[in-house]
Amino acid sequence: MIEQIKGVFADHAEVVRKSEEELSEKLIEVCNIISNCITAGKKVLLFGNGGSASDAQHIAAEFVGRFLAERRALPAIALTTDTSALTAIANDYGYEMVFSRQVEALANKDDVVIGISTSGNSQNVLEGLKAASQLECKVIGFSGNSGGKMNDICEFNLVVPSNVTARIQEVHILLGHIICMSVDKSLI
Repeated sequence: MIEQIKGVFADHAEVVRKSEEELSEKLIEVCNIISNCITAGKKVLLFGNGGSASDAQHIAAEFVGRFLAERRALPAIALTTDTSALTAIANDYGYEMVFSRQVEALANKDDVVIGISTSGNSQNVLEGLKAASQLECKVIGFSGNSGGKMNDICEFNLVVPSNVTARIQEVHILLGHIICMSVDKSLI
């Protein structure tokens, strides 16, 4: 068992190292886009499925509550939390539309919309990102594997260099925390 545990730690460390190497420059640009969005009085919308839904909620909570510094609450909404909207949209339009309908209702030009999908191919995430693009939002992806179809939709797709869902999700929350730190520093 100890060898399995050490293997997981080693795999995690290697994915983090590769992510730092491959994503740092792109991450700086994403941090600037989000900081500029919030400074301009716009908002951040986030969504994903399963663990990625939890990540969307976690990151939104860091913005609305606080991350490292006491500061004003920042406008961020996880589109994964309104069960009435999710179930009504899924029932009336199909599950692939649960995020796009909410984006259509809540997003405005120059808002930031972040779709999270470990595969980069979740249909409802893709539809939400397409709706955001049509509204002229800043479209950002958190994905893994090869980035999937999100590569074709996102202005910036932060592709974690792994095909292991758990490692991808671990780095997604790290990316979210780095973004929150950067936004906090830009507001102080």
